[in-house]
Amino acid sequence: MAKLDRLIMMAEDELTQYSTTARKIEKLRPKFCLSLSSLERKQAKAELLEVMPTDDLSKIVENNRQSVSLPLWGIAGLGLLLGISMEQPIDFIATVVGTAGAIAVQKWGWKLQAKRLVLQTLEDIEK
Repeated sequence: MAKLDRLIMMAEDELTQYSTTARKIEKLRPKFCLSLSSLERKQAKAELLEVMPTDDLSKIVENNRQSVSLPLWGIAGLGLLLGISMEQPIDFIATVVGTAGAIAVQKWGWKLQAKRLVLQTLEDIEK
């Protein structure tokens, strides 16, 4: 599991750079080949396939994490606006909940994208 976490961290580093998926895979291939043997890559792929969620919500969040979290950011902003303008401290709860929810969705989508990139890279290495 530690090796898979390391691969996911490498993929997250690549996600921070603006480039195509093919370019990201191209950059990750040598890193994966140097850090893992072929048997370890196969084990990591099998383990990753077990961990990857297959439900529709996960796929939507993976592909559109920012769009999914946008309503939660709106709720946070609306709670802040109403809490300040109407002097209602209870409205700040919406701000806290909306912000926490939006950040959680963003993190979840980021992890799913990194896992998908690792999986694509491992499949590309097998070819």
